[in-house]
Amino acid sequence: MPLTEDEERDFSLELERLRQEHRDLDTAIEALANLVVADRLQLQRLKKRKLALRDRISYLEDLMTPDIIA
Repeated sequence: MPLTEDEERDFSLELERLRQEHRDLDTAIEALANLVVADRLQLQRLKKRKLALRDRISYLEDLMTPDIIA
């Protein structure tokens, strides 16, 4: 079933927000990893959050990609 214009707009906005958060986590993870005494627990949490974001981004991208019936 195709998405409505409102759904597509909402998904696009959420995707952009998630992608930005994903980029921000990349920066935070890199900065934390470069510390002499890195907080391994915090680093692990950031990486786990980043993976969850990647899953949500993939899910939304799949929803927004129309099915092609061959």
